[in-house]
Amino acid sequence: MVINMNKKVTKIDLVESIYKETDCERQDIQTVVDQLLVHLKKSLEQGATIELRGFGTFEPRLRKGRACARNPKTGETLSVEPHYIAAFRAGQSLKENLWNLDPAMTRK
Repeated sequence: MVINMNKKVTKIDLVESIYKETDCERQDIQTVVDQLLVHLKKSLEQGATIELRGFGTFEPRLRKGRACARNPKTGETLSVEPHYIAAFRAGQSLKENLWNLDPAMTRK
C-alpha cells in the first residue's frame, strides 16, 4: 500500500487498498473494518486497553481536571472536570519506521 504523505487516509481508502491486495469482496472488507472499529470503540468505552501486537496500544487515559481553564475562542474562564480520553501508544516497530521517515515528505 503506497500512500501520498500529503493526503489523509480514509476508511474507504483502507477498504480499497485491502480489496486490491486480496480476493475478498469490497462489501465484506467494509463490514470487517466497520465491525473492528465498533468493537474498538466499545472496548475503550468500557475502560479496556486494546493491544495490537506490531502496531500499538489504544487505552483510555485519565486527564486531570483544572479549575482555571480558558476557552480560546471566547476567552471565557471555566473549570474542566477530570475526564478520560482515547490515547494511542505506537509499538516499537511502528516507532522505528516513523523515526526513519524523510522530513521532506511530511504533510503541509
